[in-house]
Amino acid sequence: MDGIALLTIFILSVFVGFEVVSKVSTVLHTPLMSGANAIHGVVVMGAIIVAGKSEPNSLALWIALAAVLLGAINLVGGFVVTDRMLEMFKSKKPAAAAEEGGAA
Repeated sequence: MDGIALLTIFILSVFVGFEVVSKVSTVLHTPLMSGANAIHGVVVMGAIIVAGKSEPNSLALWIALAAVLLGAINLVGGFVVTDRMLEMFKSKKPAAAAEEGGAA
């Protein structure tokens, strides 16, 4: 594919992605995005493969290393958001009952 076709596909995907995400209700946005961030594991693996096959000190190597770093940050962030979201659904025990249960 030539560069114009790739650029056109990229621009169209940005518009479609924006439209899809903007239509998601606020209640579902956090679980959807935390699940989507977990997909960055695939990005990290691909970037590791590209970095391993790149020539030393090449532009592809530096871009792959940046992709590994940013993808890993996004991957960990997705799991942190998911963990915080799941904490909201745990039942909260009264303080007195929690102390009695811990002493037994």
